Amino acid sequence: MGDQRSVLQLPIDGGLICLRGLSPRRTRFEVEYALERGSCHNSFLFNSSDPAKPAVLVHPPGATFTEPFLASLKELLTAEQPLQVLQGNVNPDRVALLHALVRQNPQVQLVVSNAGAKLLDELWSRQKPGSDAPPPPPQPPLTVIKQDSSLPLPDGRELEVLAVPTPRWPGGLVAFLPDNGLLMSGRFFAAHLYSDSYAETNRSSTEEDRRYYYDCLMAPMASQVEAVVSRLEELPIRSIAPGYGPAIDDSWRSLLADYGRWGEAQQRSKLEVALLYASAYGNTASIADAIGQGIARTGVRVNSLNCEFSEPEALLKAIQGCDALLIGSPTLGGHAPTPIVSALGTVLAEGDRSKPVGVFGSFGWSGEALDLLETKLTDGGFSQAFEPIRVKFSPDAPTLKRCEETGMGLARKLQQQQKRQQKRAGGGMSESRSDPGVLALGRVVGSLCVLTASKGEGEQALGGAMVASWVSQASFTPPGITVAVARDRAVEALLHVGDRFALNVLAEGRETGPMKQFLQPFNPGDDRFAGLELERSPGGQPLLPEALAWLEGTVKQRMDVGDHWVVYAEVSAGGLFDEEGVTALHHRRSGSNY
Repeated sequence: MGDQRSVLQLPIDGGLICLRGLSPRRTRFEVEYALERGSCHNSFLFNSSDPAKPAVLVHPPGATFTEPFLASLKELLTAEQPLQVLQGNVNPDRVALLHALVRQNPQVQLVVSNAGAKLLDELWSRQKPGSDAPPPPPQPPLTVIKQDSSLPLPDGRELEVLAVPTPRWPGGLVAFLPDNGLLMSGRFFAAHLYSDSYAETNRSSTEEDRRYYYDCLMAPMASQVEAVVSRLEELPIRSIAPGYGPAIDDSWRSLLADYGRWGEAQQRSKLEVALLYASAYGNTASIADAIGQGIARTGVRVNSLNCEFSEPEALLKAIQGCDALLIGSPTLGGHAPTPIVSALGTVLAEGDRSKPVGVFGSFGWSGEALDLLETKLTDGGFSQAFEPIRVKFSPDAPTLKRCEETGMGLARKLQQQQKRQQKRAGGGMSESRSDPGVLALGRVVGSLCVLTASKGEGEQALGGAMVASWVSQASFTPPGITVAVARDRAVEALLHVGDRFALNVLAEGRETGPMKQFLQPFNPGDDRFAGLELERSPGGQPLLPEALAWLEGTVKQRMDVGDHWVVYAEVSAGGLFDEEGVTALHHRRSGSNY
């Protein structure tokens, strides 16, 4: 496939073409791209044979597709043809492409939401320090969608436009074509994977990718996403074409149901973390995504709010009702943005000093905004949830993993505090631990193993490990194993379909050392293998020489089983370190814990 971006023209029906931008490899470090299966971006062009009638372009891509995308438009439109552009996601990357589009097609009119119009006004003339990009053209006229509206199409049909704001995408718009039931859903129901086919083959072919996308970007704002999905369910949908990934023609109902099911754990949680932020170039938002994903994976609810577009009442409610508060900011011209300064004032006036606070953000040349937040909150009597996360320019893959682990660590502390309170309130005894069925479940014996995983190379390499005892052989032909992995294990992010890992089976009498190494608490981003002498499997996975035996496997399937994932892997290699030793076993008194 190479590394060259391209744009396909995929006809959908008369007068409607999907412009599919193809990116075969991961080239961005945002957490939602971490499966490294490439991506594809979907734009939609409504046109007619009459060049005097305005064409309508829905959801144009970002600046990385500028050259092939504009070349495709040049084949389909004349330079003088009026063009209405529905821009449902306004950020610096999309604005950069709009600059080039306006230079090529001066007769552009932009269709945006209220929040989108505000963002455009802020971003249109803004350029990154040191950028050699040409000056932007004049900003084109705007049509502002306040709630629900419609756009006339060149063939006489009407396109329904709905405003669907969320904290991550306050300017969100989706488009619906009533006569054929096509929902152009933008960020919703998307998946990052390379596909030159317009629609998915079947539900199972994209399920993991759509679930991963949800966990990365939707789970940290599950309540707001649920409200949007409830609105969309009222439409007479027959097909969904998201902004990323193949369209969903046959299984869109199950995907809508999955969005509700995936968010249920968040809605049930009695613990909540308020995640407040602003983001100038998207870097602070990427940090917020990673932290929020880590929190959400533990089942703790995240209340994510973009301070630039949140009402004061919503901010106050989040600050007063949370169990922990995180606030993130970029540094612009040596200062924090005004909405962050305002939110900080509300925190200092109304925040509960018994609840931990965390500070994060990105900066270009200095980090005064982060210094301000840390100093004001510390002087105001708040305890720090974690060391401030300071990221220069854009976060890379190891940084995002550290942010994710920081979120998981904070959420676990909140859950432990909650359990201690419940135990005191219940007289110190958990009913489940005395249940005969739970006691019987504890008699299921497992081999003591250490699962190790490594991915990537050089400075971008990621690694992880965990002690595993819920392990079993699953098949003879091909040889396969299953491993149960808790959702909040850091290594879980390295165990998706196609990833490799090693299973180090521990030896009875020699299990103490490896257990002590990998059961100790690690700080976010710590190297789990620091100080160890490792060997490597044929696929480059870490092996522990003191183990009894080892297996290398490639993940083929993942099953969602409540608070764990069950990972099935085909074994590709293995060996014995000790032909005489005996496998260490894990005996439990109760099935309510490890």
